[in-house]
Amino acid sequence: MVIDMTIVLIAFSFIISVYFIFIRKPKGSKALNLPPGPPTLPIIGNLHQIGLELPHRAFRNLSKKYGPIMSLQLGQISMIVVSSPKLAEEVLKTNDLALASRPYALLADILLYGGIDIAFGRYSDYWRQMKKIVTMELLSVKKVQSFMGFRAEEIDRFTEVVQSSVGKPVHIRQRVMYMNNTVVCKCLFGNNCRQQDVLIELVEQVVALSSGFYIADLFPKLSFLSVISGMKSTLNHIHETLDKIFNEIFEDRRIKRQTTGPTEDDLVDVLFNIKERGGLRFPVTDNNIKAIFLNMLIGGTDTSVVTIEWAMTELMKNPDVMKKAQAEVREVFKGKKTVLESELNGLVYLKHIIKETLRLHITIPLLLPRECMEQCQVGGYDIPKKMKVIVNGLACGTDPEYWDDPETFKPERFEKTSYDFFGTSPEYIPFGGGRRICPGIAFGLVSIELTLARLLFHFNWELPNGMTPKDIDMTESHGVTAIKKSSLEVIPTVFIPFS
Repeated sequence: MVIDMTIVLIAFSFIISVYFIFIRKPKGSKALNLPPGPPTLPIIGNLHQIGLELPHRAFRNLSKKYGPIMSLQLGQISMIVVSSPKLAEEVLKTNDLALASRPYALLADILLYGGIDIAFGRYSDYWRQMKKIVTMELLSVKKVQSFMGFRAEEIDRFTEVVQSSVGKPVHIRQRVMYMNNTVVCKCLFGNNCRQQDVLIELVEQVVALSSGFYIADLFPKLSFLSVISGMKSTLNHIHETLDKIFNEIFEDRRIKRQTTGPTEDDLVDVLFNIKERGGLRFPVTDNNIKAIFLNMLIGGTDTSVVTIEWAMTELMKNPDVMKKAQAEVREVFKGKKTVLESELNGLVYLKHIIKETLRLHITIPLLLPRECMEQCQVGGYDIPKKMKVIVNGLACGTDPEYWDDPETFKPERFEKTSYDFFGTSPEYIPFGGGRRICPGIAFGLVSIELTLARLLFHFNWELPNGMTPKDIDMTESHGVTAIKKSSLEVIPTVFIPFS
């Protein structure tokens, strides 16, 4: 958890003077049967029990003592954390509708035009309309397949860049991040973004600020904290920069459409067409489109990068798995110049590797928080209206009651199972579940599989500076995604030349 202790000390002098506001109970409130939890301290609640530990790991450790459903108080934020597959199912399926909304977030309010996006937007008729548009028009399997040409262009460039780096350390994250962002930009805008380096930097900043565990997030009633911490000014700067980039792209497209007419070639045109056709209960505005595009830029750029880097890290740490994966890819594409997206179905073991990576290194380990719209029960405990509920996806994916040797990377565990990516099994929810499941699963998976297949087909890999697999740093960084703390560096040697 990233908290500036100087800011905490400054804040305390203000908090104490208004503390009675936060401990006073509403008149007429009925006693609720809330889940158990660790004892709290005045003002900070359970923050001292989290400390500087990664929240998803701290919550998992606390759940071993206080149970699979527990109440926590982090500053002013009351929340219920669910850490078992059985209870996760009650959140994601049984009470999916009652828990379908999102709590207020300063980041969403500023960056996402008042939270009118899909990821952070509150559940409403508007949200359902836009989710349907995203699912049916922007990220359907058919639409994702239509972007195969964009992916082919960029994966070829990526392969050439890696090949030109033979004998030298390659930063996997940096290279994949640039490739993925280019693909997403082409899908959205039809071409590269002129300010791509700026866009990538902004996406990384947004991801880092999205954890919900900064001091301004934990004490939202003390609005001055977002000012003195610098968070509000940072978010406003990011918003203004992104808004300017989007406005320039939209204006260029409107001019182009006046001469060439509308097309369906990219997602700007798709949404402009929907906007111009009208007939929707909630008209689509430019700001609606910007909010959705920012969701897609983050989801399409960052989350798949996290998975690809962790997959390569685990392959370097487990040489036998690496050899088996390379053997499969090279056998399936034997006699061919390269790996093609249209023929990825034959890579069964690689699919197991991806599933295992997403189990052990779930991209968003704490599923984005839900807010209770109507009082319900989970595990026999009351979940009051407005309560924040978090499912610990990492805890579900490493629960020893469901997984044998859960902390070990073993792709073979998926050979005789039918786990999918759609939240049907609560012990395996890498993309969430229910109404709030990630709509970009197909888009992300094809990028992950194609990239890994290319890296395994064309190259052998070594660690730099005499490192051994035991020397690889496996720690995660703070943020909404479980990105590797230190970027993976590996040295390629050509096995099958790319031409």
